[in-house]
Amino acid sequence: MAIEIAKPSVLVVEGREEELFFGALLDYMELLNVQIAPIGGKRRLRENLKALVSQRTFADVVSLGVVRDANSDPKAAFQSVRDALREAGLPAPERPLLPTGRSPRVAVLILPEASAPGTLEDLCLRAVARDPAMLCVEQYILCLEKERLALPANMSKAKVQTFLASRREAGKRLGEAAQAGYWPWGHAAFDQVRDFLRQIG
Repeated sequence: MAIEIAKPSVLVVEGREEELFFGALLDYMELLNVQIAPIGGKRRLRENLKALVSQRTFADVVSLGVVRDANSDPKAAFQSVRDALREAGLPAPERPLLPTGRSPRVAVLILPEASAPGTLEDLCLRAVARDPAMLCVEQYILCLEKERLALPANMSKAKVQTFLASRREAGKRLGEAAQAGYWPWGHAAFDQVRDFLRQIG
């Protein structure tokens, strides 16, 4: 894991899209002491957490946040993060959003929430659910069904990409869209995420 720790708070995320997304949100919130550490996918969480902890500068970290998609099973996703934290010799919170330990204080965020399956894409879709463009997105999916065309394997990703195609600069990925200011950071859908970032930042 080629990341040199340079800030007192570290936010571990799955990959590049999450790095861009959370980077934009941290900038919006003016939380400047949080360093984002993408770990290259949830399957590499254990090995890369260990690598992170083994760095000499990790001793200066005061808070650590770990973000993971719930995917099909939010409880299993949270448990996998707890197991990885323990294996790395770190405090393991009893439940999401509840920090534990000190030096570092550790907190875990499961997306879109701790009690529902899904991903970061689902969270973003909640935030733009009332955007007029979402009616067009739903009509696009209905059109595919009507024409008996193959539906996307990942419907949430497809809806995000279709929604982003409605923006002034089409073609951006989820993380790039965050950098461009396309996600409404003040929306209630992001309340838990903002609270989580304040805990670690």
